Amino acid sequence: MLEKIQKALTIRSGTIREMLAEALGMFILMVFGLSSVAQVVLGRGDFGQHLSINLGFGIGVTLGIHAAGGISGAHLNAAITLTHCILGNLPWRKLPAYLMGQFLGSFTAAATVFALYYDALYDYTKGNFTVTGPTATASIFATYPAPHVSLLGGFFTEFMATAMLLLGILVIHDEKNNGALKGTQALLTGILVLGIGLGMGMNTGYAINPSRDLPPRVFTAIAGWGMDVFTAGHHWWWVPLTAPVLGSLAGVLIYKLFIDLHNRPVLESLNEKGQPAVQIS
Repeated sequence: MLEKIQKALTIRSGTIREMLAEALGMFILMVFGLSSVAQVVLGRGDFGQHLSINLGFGIGVTLGIHAAGGISGAHLNAAITLTHCILGNLPWRKLPAYLMGQFLGSFTAAATVFALYYDALYDYTKGNFTVTGPTATASIFATYPAPHVSLLGGFFTEFMATAMLLLGILVIHDEKNNGALKGTQALLTGILVLGIGLGMGMNTGYAINPSRDLPPRVFTAIAGWGMDVFTAGHHWWWVPLTAPVLGSLAGVLIYKLFIDLHNRPVLESLNEKGQPAVQIS
């Protein structure tokens, strides 16, 4: 009986399996990340500080990659998925499935954290969900620029943070170079995100990922914060969508120009020089 149920539930389409993997990986990432923000904000500093948020997202990234990595490659980021399509590493026909999975996982995670902390949200705001002000809570779910940051400054911050994300990912996974040991890539990627948050999180909250920012923003618009989530910060909402995509492409370009294009396998270099290829243990 159990075997029949298992066969009935088994999905044979590779694209659908990848979509589900991205959804689960993104859900895990965002539940850890958003709940850490909620605990810091709603706990009024008694249950964590800025470091707690960075650690929450770092742990979420690590576990999300472990959940989805063997099936979809664990992009968990629309900017990364789009970059893979542009580079020819992923067929364009799979782009909608990856984006749908990421957005579904992120939106569901926002709804889960909202339900998890609803009582605390109501107590903190007295039922008045606002985007700005002394009891603002929209920033629990989506990113907003700090008051001192201009729109251009925020755009550059997101651009650079995402470029560093891609540079780090390429360094970790480049087997032709000094790549990470097999099995440690997920942990190191989580540490990479932690480092970005520690060094570049003050200005904008380091969205560095359209799939991390837009679905929770849509959820907050539906759940009671209203359309202010799209107009706040001089209509900030479009920056976490565009700057990470451009930053992702810039990160790949920089790595290719400085490292990848010139770093050929040892065997290829020896053959060109007419030298015998010697295996060294």
